[in-house]
Amino acid sequence: MVLPMKKIFLVVQNKNQEESLKMLRKIGVVHLERKAVSSNALTKLMERKTRAEMVLRVLKLYEKPEKKGTKNISGTVNAAAGKDLPAAELVGQVLECLEERKILLEQSLKLIAERNRLSEWGNFDPKDFSYLAEKGNINFYLYKLSHNVFSKLPDDVRYITLDMEKNFIRIVVLDNELPGRSPLALGEFSQKELNSFIADVQDKLALVDSKIAGFAGGISSVENEIDGILTDIEFETARAKVYAVDDVPEDSAVSWLTGFVPQEDLGLVKRGALENGWALLAKDPEPEDITPTKLKHNRFAKLLSPLLGFLNISPGYDEPDISGWFLLFFTIFFGMIFGDAAYGALFLIIAIVGIFKTMKKGVPAGLKLLLLLGSSNFIWGVLTCSWFGMEVHQIPLFLQQISLPPISNVTAAVSPFYAGIVQQNLMIICFTLALLHLCIGRIIAFSRAKSLKKLAEIGSMAMLTGMYVVVLILIASNASRDLNDYIPMMPFVYILGAGFALVFVFSGYEGSVGKSFLDGFKNIISMILGIANVFSDIMSYIRLWAVGLAGAAIASTVVSMAGPMLGNLIFAIFGVIILVFGHGLNLVLNMLSVLVHGVRLNTLEFSGHVGLTWSGNAYKPFKDKEKSE
Repeated sequence: MVLPMKKIFLVVQNKNQEESLKMLRKIGVVHLERKAVSSNALTKLMERKTRAEMVLRVLKLYEKPEKKGTKNISGTVNAAAGKDLPAAELVGQVLECLEERKILLEQSLKLIAERNRLSEWGNFDPKDFSYLAEKGNINFYLYKLSHNVFSKLPDDVRYITLDMEKNFIRIVVLDNELPGRSPLALGEFSQKELNSFIADVQDKLALVDSKIAGFAGGISSVENEIDGILTDIEFETARAKVYAVDDVPEDSAVSWLTGFVPQEDLGLVKRGALENGWALLAKDPEPEDITPTKLKHNRFAKLLSPLLGFLNISPGYDEPDISGWFLLFFTIFFGMIFGDAAYGALFLIIAIVGIFKTMKKGVPAGLKLLLLLGSSNFIWGVLTCSWFGMEVHQIPLFLQQISLPPISNVTAAVSPFYAGIVQQNLMIICFTLALLHLCIGRIIAFSRAKSLKKLAEIGSMAMLTGMYVVVLILIASNASRDLNDYIPMMPFVYILGAGFALVFVFSGYEGSVGKSFLDGFKNIISMILGIANVFSDIMSYIRLWAVGLAGAAIASTVVSMAGPMLGNLIFAIFGVIILVFGHGLNLVLNMLSVLVHGVRLNTLEFSGHVGLTWSGNAYKPFKDKEKSE
């Protein structure tokens, strides 16, 4: 359920502002009102945070230098050296090393580029050319010419051919430069000198790398520094949200801030105000306020918290909490999408082992959720007789016998006729889940609707029911069984039409049926499109069958590829590799499918019928990190 909130206005004296904020953080229940803030203190803290995070990323690259072969002068790395330095000093020294490393790397690249530029001309010393020009008045110019240009050189040009290649000729021209062509820039150093400089820079780089690696022992210190900076940023952000009251004597100057408190925690703030001399006003939030949402779940619905936290979504303050229904149907969707009992057993083993290992410290909600989802996956796989994508004849007989015949692969393997029946039954399950899921959404919307708008919600449920039967007959019927022989379609078409009429008349009801009827005509296009939306919403649930079928096909392909190899001693290892890689890839793809499709059906189709937009602002109180929720 969404807990009711109170908006508070807190007035404090300026001279006690910092102490008051510290006390407010200690109380830990006030969600400060959103406000874009900036200050010099915040800017400096953000700069410190950026520097520390950059150092942390670098140190983690050097965390195990012994595996990277990085050595210092003595040939070993003292990775614990950074433990003895204060975090601020450690960050500063690492940044100095990084700056030095950057300079050395630039020098190395320039020297290597120069060496590569001159390497094709052999090992010569530019100083010799300068000496001959100065002492002997002999000038040499190096040229690399194409054969075409070389053939057109004037006869009076004196040159020495150094090398001839397929496309180029290297020559040394004496006396004067060639008209219109620039000779090779000789540079300052010979190849030998360049190699020596490069080796020297590389040694210095290795020394800097060794020094950085020596700071790797201070990673935890830097992490603590970042945590401290984040705490300071949060505090300074809160300070920047404090409004100053102008035109007040300095001794009497006061400031005020606004925030939101769960109604059940308002007593804590009142007690703090009384003890610290704050002026406090609490009232109900206004519609225009961005009121945060705090959810209070039962033990079952609380299992959904890891998923909602991962997705970073929250219902709005005025929206219903559907966590219980979300978890229930997401669990069903998970089992159907993965659809393999062996995968479910793997999840169960991981969850059970994790639970036993964490029982003393407190089992994380994520492991409990994995246990629930793995159970759903395992049960659905057992019912459909799906085990690692194996053919039915490869599965033990007792596993075949405990499957559910109407949806079992054992039944589908009998003949194409029965395969069509099983396929149809799975589609019926998907569409029935759609009807049930979406009608629950409309029931929630019905409970929240006021006056005659409730009739529009009844109309929506009628449309869902009518369209459900239409979809069954048109989509689920196949050569094995025509559902039109079992379900008369026309009565449900009438139900669909009656539902549309209720929605048409009462969806915009605001106290007058006549006005609502006219509004329906104004929005006739969107009303008609609403019928198509109902069709597409129900059809969306076919993805549960389709995606599950795709995963089963991948698993089956993996088994068929690896199976023949397992019978050969030489190729068995390759077969095992194919099995592990193939099923591992399938697990990853199925997990992505769950996040895309399983979550979508809850947050889009179902939420759309509830009237839930997931545009909420999650409740994040200003509090000490060590303070529990």
